[in-house]
Amino acid sequence: MVVRMDTSVFRTFVSVIDEGSFAAAASRMGISRSLCSKHIADLEARLGVRLLVRTTRKVTPTAAGLAYSRDLREILARLDAATEAVKATTTSQSGTLKIGSPIFYTLKVLQPHLLDFMERYRDVQLQIVLDDGTSDIVGDGFDAVIRIGNLQDSTLHARRLHAVRIMLVASPDYLARMGRPEKPADLLRHDCLHYTNLPGNLTWPLRRGSRTIRQPVRPVFFSNNTEMLHSMALNGRGLALLPEFVVRDDVKAGRLDVVMCEYALPDLPVNLVYPSGKLMTGAMRSFLDFAVKLQLD
Repeated sequence: MVVRMDTSVFRTFVSVIDEGSFAAAASRMGISRSLCSKHIADLEARLGVRLLVRTTRKVTPTAAGLAYSRDLREILARLDAATEAVKATTTSQSGTLKIGSPIFYTLKVLQPHLLDFMERYRDVQLQIVLDDGTSDIVGDGFDAVIRIGNLQDSTLHARRLHAVRIMLVASPDYLARMGRPEKPADLLRHDCLHYTNLPGNLTWPLRRGSRTIRQPVRPVFFSNNTEMLHSMALNGRGLALLPEFVVRDDVKAGRLDVVMCEYALPDLPVNLVYPSGKLMTGAMRSFLDFAVKLQLD
């Protein structure tokens, strides 16, 4: 017969042997004397053997009870050790940490802050996986991923880090050949470099005042990689929607021009996303606390 009981029953039994009485054991366990007696009676009934000898003066274990208590002490000690080890992972600022992050964002925005994190938390083994796709957080074993854009999966936890400004850019050479677009409909006659992770069926979001337009475009190049789109734009292959942190230096140096400035592009949120059902380790908590306090742009 398999005996399944709450560990409090086993702890009560061990306490009765240690204390030599039900009253003292009940006080030690923080339960009533009647519940203490019931725990022992239930345990003996389940096992089909007498574990304790009760007299008016004290309670002593039978031979079977003494042998059983030795095994229980070992089991409970191992259980307590395992519990403390798990608790340590949620409080200790140490351990491994696997974070997924977009390639260009990591190199342009996050990298110097990662150096600060590693300096501050020397016992955390940080693994950054550069990936512009939508990684399977649970399936790929990530503790968290950084995602740019509006989130679709409501089963995940997310902490907003900041927002990214998006710019519509092209090279001066391209604009000299094709002209500058002035209004959304002009995009239909332009070569567009399309980011495939952008939601919408080959449309680009443009906002003027309170109105948002989903403008159809004519892509000549598709990619899920921001660096590829950036390179194509620099080489005069078309118009691209790119984050400000990607094009800032190029715009300042005149390698790219911002077009249709009167049509603002909706800022994209940057979130640290992590599984809702996964125990948060101390290393993960350290990274989360660190990230939300950063002044990122």
